[in-house]
Amino acid sequence: MFLSLIRKLHLDGSYIRSWLILTIDLAVSVMATMVAFLTIDYFVQNTDTSLFHYLFLLALTFFCSAAAFYIFRTYRSVIRHSSLREVWKLGAATLLKEALMLLALWLYPDGMRFKSIVLCVVLDLFVTVCLLVSVRVLMILVYDAVVLSYVKRTNRIRTLVYGVDAKEVALVMRLQNSPHYDICGFITHGRKLKSYEIADRPVYYFETEENIEYVVDHFGIEAILFGSYRNAKAESDRLIKFCIARGIKLLIAPPIDEIVDGKLAHQSGIRNIKIEDLLGREEIKISLSEIKDNLRDKTVLVTGAAGSIGSELCRQLATFGIGQLILFDNAETPMHEIRLEMEDRYPDLKFVPVIGDVRIQKRLDFVFRTYRPQVVFHAAAYKHVPLMEENPCEAVLVNVVGSRNVADHCIRYGVEKMVMISTDKAVNPTNVMGCTKRLAEIYVQSLGQAIVNGRIEGRTQFITTRFGNVLGSNGSVIPRFRDQIEHGGPVTVTHPEIRRYFMTIPEACRLVMEAATIGRGNTIFVFDMGECVKIAELARRMIALAGFRVDEEIRIVYTGLRPGEKLYEEVLSNTENTLPTGHEKIRIAKVREYDYEEACRATDELERLAREFDIPSVVRLMKRVVPEYHSQNSRFEVYDRELAEEKTV
Repeated sequence: MFLSLIRKLHLDGSYIRSWLILTIDLAVSVMATMVAFLTIDYFVQNTDTSLFHYLFLLALTFFCSAAAFYIFRTYRSVIRHSSLREVWKLGAATLLKEALMLLALWLYPDGMRFKSIVLCVVLDLFVTVCLLVSVRVLMILVYDAVVLSYVKRTNRIRTLVYGVDAKEVALVMRLQNSPHYDICGFITHGRKLKSYEIADRPVYYFETEENIEYVVDHFGIEAILFGSYRNAKAESDRLIKFCIARGIKLLIAPPIDEIVDGKLAHQSGIRNIKIEDLLGREEIKISLSEIKDNLRDKTVLVTGAAGSIGSELCRQLATFGIGQLILFDNAETPMHEIRLEMEDRYPDLKFVPVIGDVRIQKRLDFVFRTYRPQVVFHAAAYKHVPLMEENPCEAVLVNVVGSRNVADHCIRYGVEKMVMISTDKAVNPTNVMGCTKRLAEIYVQSLGQAIVNGRIEGRTQFITTRFGNVLGSNGSVIPRFRDQIEHGGPVTVTHPEIRRYFMTIPEACRLVMEAATIGRGNTIFVFDMGECVKIAELARRMIALAGFRVDEEIRIVYTGLRPGEKLYEEVLSNTENTLPTGHEKIRIAKVREYDYEEACRATDELERLAREFDIPSVVRLMKRVVPEYHSQNSRFEVYDRELAEEKTV
């Protein structure tokens, strides 16, 4: 019966109905007025007051209180989250009530002296405020003692929050009534806050594993919650390592944009820590206002819109007030999925999904002619190194010829700006994919330079962005490792020393937007990729985060470098310099310039050879145009020797 009453009154973890709060406030206010007037009547006025007078007072205080509470909406607050602001609202509402009563009694005193009326109003003000605040405090205490103790304690995870900054304190306040997590306190590194309490919760400290073990065992801690990626990464080799060894849950509260995206397991906005959280960096600051001004009300075309980078570009563009978004991709199912997502998340966005291929000029011409894009983000590309080593002609047709087709149509239809997504594998390439992306850079940059020199008529600004691997992209190493772990292993790594740069998809796209804003044409931008990550260590961390013991429950197997694969990726080649920009994470690459006519001839010849599937000739020509391309594929190494012999002759 008690639980039934709790559910009816909405005490089961959500809120008390506003009409119930208003009823309680009115009852308290009327009672306070009667106490005040009876006290003054007995001690000061000492006259026989008629029953009619008290009935008049009851009606008067009821209507004055109702009017004041309605005006200040005191009954619309969530009681358990009350703050000093709520006390101010109660005080203001009570003052209004007393002012209305003073006016009414001054006009109709019914035998009361003005001095007695003032005393009654002042006493009523004091009693009403005290009782209203006391009732709220009592309701909070009852809620904590009864509802949380007997209704909410079931199956809650005993959790400590790492850190004591404002964000962590706010996180604790938000989760204090969570049905999922029992927040037991804070935990920090070092003794500085030993024996402190924050938000009525103790602060525990650790300096050694023994300290952590004592806190976990003594207080039955089941999980550690991090309020930011920065804190999680800082503790990746200390607290997180120990928690993994002990089987303690590791949780994180992601930023609000991830919560809005609907990616979270619980409504409380908490999820398990993933390897991406430990590899990510502090949020990159970008000039949002400038980006919005640059794109507002414009028609934007994104090629490869259904891919990892392209789809995230579309999500971010949808928030910038663009006029129309054209999604262009040849993958039907992913395009269908991104279309449904855009319809659900951005119902006011005007967008058009187009199935098409950058290799087909007539389809591109239809899109440019029909929608007249003003800005183009070219993300369509073949990117998987081993596949492109086996299919070099397709790599040329998509990455080189496709990029040429898009760039040429940008010129033809007066596009203001084209931003091409390139890769760090284009620097001193050792594989077909990297070389084809470098060839695409060469064509686009030479075309832009020809416009600057007046050799080609056009106004399009061409911007290229280079960055490394993105975390969680389709077919990348992290989803593959995760799938192997879920299936019990083994986890396959190509080489014990292989290393890669990583960047999250959202931060890569934010930097692309920033580069598009600050770029003034014919520029290759290079992104700061942070620290290089050892893939074998990445695999070990992922296995441990999944709760398994490395090489005992799940093994790591080394399979050897694949054709065209490097041990280390470069962001800039040795022969290149960089110039700073206004953004600390973005630099401008100084690269060798190519003549536009030479680039055209090379691209046309590559297209002809690729359509004839003449693989040897394709690779030979690629090596001539990009002399720094030294293949790691044994199939193509012979062409390096041929070129070397030609040079000696």
